[in-house]
Amino acid sequence: MTFSGSLRFSALLLTASLTSFSSAAFAVSTQQPLQVAFMPDAHFHDVYAKFADHSFRGIQDEQSGQFATIRTMAAQLHSTRLFNENYFALKAALDDAARRQVKLVVLPGDFSDDGQPVHLRGLKQLLQQYEQQHGMKFFLTLGNHDPVRPFASAGGKDDFLGSDARPQPIFSPDSAECQSASKAARLICSAELGHLGYSGVLELLGDYGFYPSESDLYWESPYSQLDQPYQYSSAKAQSGLQQRQYQVCANQGSANQSSANQRSAAPVCELVPDASYLVEPVPGLWLLAIDANVYKPKLENGQLEYAGSGNAGYNELLTYKPQLLPWIRSVVSRAKAQGKTLLSFSHFPMAEFYQGQSGAIEQLFGEDQGQLSRVPLAPTSALLADTGLRLHVAGHMHLNNTAAVPAKNGGQLVNIQAPSLAAYVPAYKLLTLQNTQKVKVDTILLQQVPGFSALFGFYQREWQQLKQHGEPLWDLGLLQAKNYRDFTKGHLQELTRLRFLPKDWPAELRTLLLQLNAGQMLLLASEPGELSLASYLNDPTQLAALLQQPAYQAGASLLQQQASAAGQDWADLSQISGFEVAVDFYRLQNAGELAIPDIGERRLAQYRWLGEQLGAAPAVVSRDWQQLSLQHYSQQHFALLFAILNGFQQGLPNRRFSVDLQSGALLKD
Repeated sequence: MTFSGSLRFSALLLTASLTSFSSAAFAVSTQQPLQVAFMPDAHFHDVYAKFADHSFRGIQDEQSGQFATIRTMAAQLHSTRLFNENYFALKAALDDAARRQVKLVVLPGDFSDDGQPVHLRGLKQLLQQYEQQHGMKFFLTLGNHDPVRPFASAGGKDDFLGSDARPQPIFSPDSAECQSASKAARLICSAELGHLGYSGVLELLGDYGFYPSESDLYWESPYSQLDQPYQYSSAKAQSGLQQRQYQVCANQGSANQSSANQRSAAPVCELVPDASYLVEPVPGLWLLAIDANVYKPKLENGQLEYAGSGNAGYNELLTYKPQLLPWIRSVVSRAKAQGKTLLSFSHFPMAEFYQGQSGAIEQLFGEDQGQLSRVPLAPTSALLADTGLRLHVAGHMHLNNTAAVPAKNGGQLVNIQAPSLAAYVPAYKLLTLQNTQKVKVDTILLQQVPGFSALFGFYQREWQQLKQHGEPLWDLGLLQAKNYRDFTKGHLQELTRLRFLPKDWPAELRTLLLQLNAGQMLLLASEPGELSLASYLNDPTQLAALLQQPAYQAGASLLQQQASAAGQDWADLSQISGFEVAVDFYRLQNAGELAIPDIGERRLAQYRWLGEQLGAAPAVVSRDWQQLSLQHYSQQHFALLFAILNGFQQGLPNRRFSVDLQSGALLKD
C-alpha cells in the first residue's frame, strides 16, 4: 500500500469510528492512525471498596480518615504480582491511553483479582468512567483469575490487612474456613469474596465484548450460525451463555483417571461455557477474543470438580476445546477474503515465552520449576500457527516478550507477550495500524503512577507489627521508591529473595550462589580442586578458606589478566554478588529490553564475557551432584546460568517493532 493509501485507510477507520459511536467519544484528528491498547493482567483490586454486607471496613488512614481494603505487603512480596498498587497503575495506564487518543482498549484476561464481586463492581465502575469521559470502548477476555472455576465457588484470602495492621482472613460463607465448627476467631465471612463463575462475571462485564452491541458492525461466537447480511438481533439471540457451551467428561479413558474402576465407569459429563467471540468495532478491524481457559474435570464423590486453568492453556485446549481451531481457521479465511485486519488475543501464550531458553531453564532448575508447565509445547504452537493467524497478543506470564512460530504453508505466527501493569516492568502494548497489513507495536512504560505510594503508611504500620511479633520482615527500603517503576523493581528484588530463590533454585546451587560474586563463580569453575560438592554443602564455611589457597589466588591473578585484556575490570566483576546475578536473571526474563536501563549495558557486557569464559552450556547437567567435585558442579551450572542470561539478550525485538500481517514477518523499528 502507498503512503496515500495508508492515510486513506486511517481516515476510513476513524471516520467509521465517528459514525459507529458518538461523535463526542471520537473527537480526534483524522490524521491519527487507529490504535488499540492491550493491558493484560491488571488484577484489579479495589483498594477503597465498600463491602456490600458491611462485614469489613478495612484499615483506616490516621490522617485522612479513609479506609483501605488491601492485602498485606508481606503477601505481595510472595506473589508474582502486586495486589494493591495495580489499582493506581490501571488508572494511570488508561489516562496515558486517553492522552494518546486511544479509543479501543483490550484487557486480555486476569482483569480481576479472583473474580470476586467486590472487585468486579469496582472495575466496572472504572471502565464506565473512561467510557463516559474519554469515549473508550473496552474488549475483555477471560483469564484464569477471572472465573477461577467455570461455575461459582468458594473463595477468600487470609492476608487482608486488618485494622490492627495484622493479617485479616476473609472468606465466603460457603468456604471450608467459614463452615468449620472451630473457625478462627478473627475470621470474617463475606459473600463479597466468593469466586464468581462465567455467568456471574459476564452478568457484570458482559457489555465489554462478551455479548454483541448495537454499535458493533459484526459479532459472532464459535457457536453462532448467523445469516448474511449481518443482523444485530440475530447475533444477540445467539449470544447467551446457554448457547455457547461445550461438553467435558470425566471417566472417558483420559489421563484424568487414576484407577481401573474409574476407567470402567460410565463417563460423567457436563456442559461448561465458552466466552470466545469475534467483533468488528470499526470498519475493517476484526478483534478475535479466544477464551483459552480449560478447566480439567475430575470425578469426586459422584460429582464433577474442576482444576484451575492456570497451567492448562493451549496444550489442554487442543484436547478439551478442539472446536475452537476450525473456528479460528474460518475467521482467518473470512478475514482475508473480506479484506479485514485481524488482531487476535487471549489470556494464554501461543508460543514459548522465555526467549527460547525454556530448555536451558529446565536443565538449571528442573522440569517442575520456573512455571515451565505453562510453556506451550512445540506441536501445540505449530497447530496454532497453521490456523493462519499472524499476530496474537497474550498475557498470563507477566512478561515482555516476542516469539515467532513458522506455519506449515509459509508465513509465521507472532505471539506478543504483553507485560502486566502489576509487576516489573509495568507497561502495556500499543498496536498502531499503519495500513491494512502492517501493525506497529510499541511498549508503553509506566514510570510515573499518581497515588502509587498512597498505601505506604499502612505498610509501615504492618512492618512495625511484624517486628513486634518477631516475624519475618521484608525490606522497609522498598517504601523509599521514587516512582512506580522503581517500586516494581524493588518488588521483584524482594520476590527473588523471598520466593524465587527458595522455591525455584536447587538448594545446592542457591547455597553456592549466595556465597559468591561473579568473579568467584568463574574462578571456582576454572580452578581444579579436590573438594567435593557434598563436602562443601556439609560445611559451606570451607569456601572462604578454599578461595584463599595459593592455587586459587594464582587462578584469580590469571583471570584478572584475561579480563583486562578483554577490556573487563576484574574489580567490577567482584562487586557483582550472586544475589544480584539472580535478580538480573529475573529482570531480563520478565522485562526483556525494558530491563536494560536497570541492569546497564556495562553489566550486560560483563555477563557476555563471563559466559564466553565459562564455555558452552552443557546439554545435560548431572543430577547426581553428590558425586561431583565443586569445580565440576560450578562449571556446569554457572555456564548454564550465564548462557541463559545471555540468551535472554538474543531474543526477538520486544519493545518496539512492526509486524506484517500477511506473512508474520517481524521488523525492528
